[in-house]
Amino acid sequence: MYTVIRIGSRESALAVKQAEIIKEMIEKEAPGIRAEIITMKTTGDKILDKSLEKIGGKGLFVKELDRALAEGRIDLAVHSLKDMPMEEREDLPILAYSRREDPRDVLLLRKGLEDLPEAPVIGTSSRRRSLQMEALYPKCTFRGIRGNVQTRMYKLETEGYDGTLLAAAGLNRLGMEKEIRRYFSVEEMIPAAGQGILAVQGRKEETYDWIARLDCPESRAASQAERQFIRTVDGGCTSPCAAHARVEGNELKLSGLYYDEKTGRYVKGSLCADTDHAAHAGEKLAQELMRRV
Repeated sequence: MYTVIRIGSRESALAVKQAEIIKEMIEKEAPGIRAEIITMKTTGDKILDKSLEKIGGKGLFVKELDRALAEGRIDLAVHSLKDMPMEEREDLPILAYSRREDPRDVLLLRKGLEDLPEAPVIGTSSRRRSLQMEALYPKCTFRGIRGNVQTRMYKLETEGYDGTLLAAAGLNRLGMEKEIRRYFSVEEMIPAAGQGILAVQGRKEETYDWIARLDCPESRAASQAERQFIRTVDGGCTSPCAAHARVEGNELKLSGLYYDEKTGRYVKGSLCADTDHAAHAGEKLAQELMRRV
């Protein structure tokens, strides 16, 4: 007799693939469990003709899943950590962090291009990406583009863009690495906090003896540092602020980007810290960069 665990996911091919990754991990670590995936369309998936900052930010990608979790219609929810609001609900905590996929941002080109033209049109709705891309390609023009990976690739071919920027992690999980034309190092383009990590969210009152075996301590420490950096600079979904932590053993190196909305200036910096003090490292670097702008 098996116990069934219901995993909530967004409907996109990438979201389902990510839920399948967690499903496989659960069934491997807990042989008495059978996991089933329940998909739902979120508000953020439905509204594609407006930028996120105009329609309410990252919470639009998790609201429906949060409600299903709170009401007991699902037992766990799987999210790309970078898409989760920085303020976590106490009653719906993150129970586990997956091993991190490639955290880098990448460039895709429309068919027929081997490289970007001199003054390229880049499709991105991310201010974090456009700010850092402009430093690398000063003659870029940016136009908004939203939707799942497949939608963005279709728009790339049909709506006049020369290239678009995506997360390597999503393309890797979909087996679409061959579409990538350039990888940006995490120094060239600091990723979004949590990029490449999957978050497994549950209810506070529910305990699973196998959940700890899904958790990657390195990802947990990196996430604590990165997300605390963003919280401290008050950089929500639409802010171009960014943070990335490399973890090796008990040490982490945290890099961050702080953008001052009043002056339009930004500054990058980094520091090293012990993983036991990951959140403090995020706060410390944020305060340091805010003083430098």
